Amino acid sequence: MTFYEKLTIVCRHIPYGAVATYGQLALLCGKPKNARQVGYALREGLAGDQAPAHRVVNSKGILSGAASFETWDLQKLLLQEEGVEVMWTEDGWRVDLKKYGWKNTMEEALEFAREFEKNSVPETKG
Repeated sequence: MTFYEKLTIVCRHIPYGAVATYGQLALLCGKPKNARQVGYALREGLAGDQAPAHRVVNSKGILSGAASFETWDLQKLLLQEEGVEVMWTEDGWRVDLKKYGWKNTMEEALEFAREFEKNSVPETKG
């Protein structure tokens, strides 16, 4: 499976009313240093049409994907519709990761790994 196929699966599991970080998603996809690739994938639509990109924030909880949305405040509005409190800080719009961060479990991470393995195409020797 490609990184983007894995990301599509993981993104679909971000709970309603919660946020995940770019780095968290990269880690769950098996590429812990690829947070920027997550941002690229979401911006370019490579994580699928159903990926809830509005639920993805940076490691400080800052809404850093505004350029990827139709309007500058759409991400904030979508999060607020889900009950996520978004506050203005000197660094920009921010959510409290302790309160709204997706606290995925080890079992969820292992389930993703099993699903990735199940859907992988074995390499052929030739």
